Amino acid sequence: MASHGARGRSGGRPTLEEVAARAGVGRGTVSRVINGSPRVSDATRAAVETAVAELGYVPNTAARALAANRTDAIALVVPESETRFFAEPYFSDMLKGVGAALSDTEMQLLLIFAGSDRERRRLAQYLAAHRVDGVLLVSVHADDPLPDLLAQLEIPAVISGPRSAAETLASVDSDNYGGARQAVEHLMSGGRRRIAHITGRLDVYGAQRRIDGYRDALSDAGHEADEALIEAGDFTEEGGRRAMAALLERRPTLDAVFAASDVTAAGARQALREAGRRIPDDVALVGYDDSAIARHMDPPLTSVRQPIEEMGHRMIDLLLTEIADRRPSASRGLDRRQMVLATELVSRSSS
Repeated sequence: MASHGARGRSGGRPTLEEVAARAGVGRGTVSRVINGSPRVSDATRAAVETAVAELGYVPNTAARALAANRTDAIALVVPESETRFFAEPYFSDMLKGVGAALSDTEMQLLLIFAGSDRERRRLAQYLAAHRVDGVLLVSVHADDPLPDLLAQLEIPAVISGPRSAAETLASVDSDNYGGARQAVEHLMSGGRRRIAHITGRLDVYGAQRRIDGYRDALSDAGHEADEALIEAGDFTEEGGRRAMAALLERRPTLDAVFAASDVTAAGARQALREAGRRIPDDVALVGYDDSAIARHMDPPLTSVRQPIEEMGHRMIDLLLTEIADRRPSASRGLDRRQMVLATELVSRSSS
C-alpha cells in the first residue's frame, strides 16, 4: 500500500481522476463520496475511501468549493428565541443528531436563531448572499416566511415537520397522529375516561396532528371528545401550568391528561400538585418526546418517544441529497421527500 502523501502517476499531487481510476468508478462518484452524499452504496464508498488512502489524495477544499459555487456550510435555523432553544431538550437532541450526521463530512454547521423580526431580516440578507449550501429549518410555524424565502432563493432546504399536508419542501417528522393515539389508548386501557389534552402551539402542524389523534382515539372507542377538556398550550412549562389550572377549573372531575410535550407535562404536574391531585392516583399524566425530563420527573413520566436524534440524521441525509441534486425545490414535483418516523409509547409510573 502506498504511504500517505504518495504522488500520483503525474509525479505530482494525486488527482480526483486517479482516485476514480484506482477505485474503478467515475469522477462524479468520487466527488459524491468526498462531499458526504448519501447517494452512494456502502461498497462503492469503501472502494473510493481505500483508493483515497492508498494514493494519499487530499481534497483541495477551497478550490472545489469555489469551482462548484459552494461554501461547504449548512445553516441550522431555529425560528425561536435562544431562551426556548436551550430550555427544551427537543432542540438539543436535534442538534446532536445533526452534528453526528455531519461528523464524517467536510461541511461546517452554523446555528442561527431567527426568533425576532430583526433576526429574520438579518437572516434573509445572509441567505440572499448564498453564504450557505443548504438550510435545516427546525420548529417551523404555519405562517413562517422563511420556507418560501428559501424556495425563492433556490437554496436546498429540509424542515423538521411539514407546515401543512400540502408541504412542498422536503421534511422529516415523527408520527404525531399515531403517537397521540398511542397516548390516549394507553390511558383508556387503564380505565381513564375523562381525558384532557393540553395542546402545543396550534400554528404548528405537528400539534394539530396530535389533536387529531387524540380526538380519533376517543371517538373510535365510543367516547366523543369533550371540547372543554382541550386547552391550548405552547410547548412551554408555564403554558402547561396555566392550561392545567384552566382545565381543573372547567372540568374538576378529569382523571387523565395527555400533554403535547414533556416540558408541558412538567408544568401540568405543578398545577395538579398545587390543586392537591395525586399522580397517578387521581390524575394520570402522559407527555410527548420522552426527553430526560420524563425520566427525571417524580413520578417518572409516561411519554411518547419520537426519535429526535434520528430525525436530525435523516434531515442531513435529505439535505445532502438536495445539495448534490442542485435542482430548485419547486421543479421536483411529486418526488419531494416527506419522511415520517415511527413513535413509541414508553410507560412509566405517572400513568
